[in-house]
Amino acid sequence: MQARVKWVEQAMFLAESGSGHTVVMDGPEANGGRNVGVRPMEMLLMGLGGCSTFDVVSILKKSRQDVRDCEVRIEAERAEEEPKVFTKIALHFIVSGNALKENVVKRAVDLSAEKYCSASIMLGRAGVEITHSFEIIEAV
Repeated sequence: MQARVKWVEQAMFLAESGSGHTVVMDGPEANGGRNVGVRPMEMLLMGLGGCSTFDVVSILKKSRQDVRDCEVRIEAERAEEEPKVFTKIALHFIVSGNALKENVVKRAVDLSAEKYCSASIMLGRAGVEITHSFEIIEAV
């Protein structure tokens, strides 16, 4: 994998993935930014969410579950002192579908957390306390 991040101005950067997609990152006005893009640490959380949600949906589909929607809500805490690393991250999955089996959804979340989500496993090995929870909503 490759990526490129280029400084644009003030606290704004343009990140380009190896696959050719771009994202604007910017800081808050208090740090010289214009607040026109996500913060780099927010991007890290979004990457974690994307990685884990991709796994959960994929596992549910392979398990022949009628999954219709999956969202993960992420809350994180950071250290007070520099470097302000993440200390705790909570991922809460909201999975909807028809007649989803709780044990299969739990297994999908656990497999993502323990085996497949590279981002989650990497952060956990770095000492971040990561928790996973889920709820199931019957599709309408």
